[in-house]
Amino acid sequence: MTQFWWTDLEVRRALEMRTDLARVDLGYSEVSTDSRSIRPGALYVALSGDRFDGHDFVADAVAGGATGVVVSRALPAARDVVVYPVEDTLTALGALARHRRRALECPVVAITGSSGKTTTKDFLTAALSTVRKTHATRGNRNNRVGVPLTLLETPDDSEAVVVELGTSEPGEIEALTAIAIPDVGVITTVGESHLEGLGSLDGVLQEKLDLFRGLPKGARAVVGDQPSELVASAREILPQVRVTGWGERADERARPVEAKPDRSGRYRFRWHGHEVAVPLPGRHAVSNALVALTVADLLGVPAAKAAQGLESAEISGMRGQTHTVGGLTLLVDCYNANPQSVRAALDLLDSYAATAGRVAVLGTMLELGERSDALHDRVLRDALSRNVDLILAVGGFSGAADRLSADPDRVLRDADWRTGYPRLQSRLRGDEVILLKASRGVALEGMIDLLEADYGPEEGEEAR
Repeated sequence: MTQFWWTDLEVRRALEMRTDLARVDLGYSEVSTDSRSIRPGALYVALSGDRFDGHDFVADAVAGGATGVVVSRALPAARDVVVYPVEDTLTALGALARHRRRALECPVVAITGSSGKTTTKDFLTAALSTVRKTHATRGNRNNRVGVPLTLLETPDDSEAVVVELGTSEPGEIEALTAIAIPDVGVITTVGESHLEGLGSLDGVLQEKLDLFRGLPKGARAVVGDQPSELVASAREILPQVRVTGWGERADERARPVEAKPDRSGRYRFRWHGHEVAVPLPGRHAVSNALVALTVADLLGVPAAKAAQGLESAEISGMRGQTHTVGGLTLLVDCYNANPQSVRAALDLLDSYAATAGRVAVLGTMLELGERSDALHDRVLRDALSRNVDLILAVGGFSGAADRLSADPDRVLRDADWRTGYPRLQSRLRGDEVILLKASRGVALEGMIDLLEADYGPEEGEEAR
């Protein structure tokens, strides 16, 4: 293991500045973008956003102990602080992270996809951690700030790194791939998400495929088997890509064997001769598990160890967890929503026994651009074709219910779930299975508190 130290020379190399001016006596304890949590000896990068400008907090960072600052505009002279002037501080942050990544002596895995990337990241991290010290993306740090910070915080003794790559506009995946320089690239799936920035399903597909286009020579790739366009396009770029999933497009050894769900919708299946118990319900969770197991196999993790680790994975919040509140069963999937992920959530609701009433609370799918109305209509029409007893259609789905002239007795509608909840509550017996599905901006998880107040304390995730 080689210890990495942010010297003045390393900073200058990363930022492509004159190295002959480097000071041999100067180094930094860390790279930080947050003046509030700065530590003595840190290098502060002054990022600028729509609602803030890190340059306004340079003085705070220096007062907190920063001894170097990366800035893109002139500032009042400060004593005992080294200033690194750059054209763009966000680009500079990426350059610093790329330099740190090049010094890593372990494989880096990059995961993207319209749905399932965070769950796949959690599964893979757990599988790898059985044999390797693994550093991974925390929370939703999957953008041009979060990915660099994840890499910059990688401990020297890490034996694997897993980063999640997100995108909402063309060029982001290309930029993030260039920073992460992955040894393994993963695309879980593509669907109609972030259409405001990406325009169309093909726009989403091409953006995600930039991960494979940007992989260095010798890197390996894994892709889910849905949709067919993804598999075909991935194979055009990388003929040796591993394909995982339920169907015939998937490689034979990357499919689930003897897959069976229990009463809560959690699957068990066999993988390379070993039983895998998936800690989340639904067929889509199996798809994510297959991707994680395939990557673990590529990195030399024994199948038994990978299965053991995956079963104990800690899953990021609001992504398909099952909670019990009194006699109610809640399927909480409130972190992200697009047509593909809502259908997967409805599939899970469908899997519950018909003796329990099935209720779907569907909140707005955000960032769908000019196709928003049509996609909300299509998804609600799908929900109405299923054995769902009651639907609370919120926001974009409320408009869809009106356009489709949905039965008002079966489909309640409201602009906001908070004002719609009393009518929903008046229709519940107290023993239903309730799906909560919406984009993060809807904050639909707040309904859990209302249900808990009316039906008893939340007991947490069901026993596995």
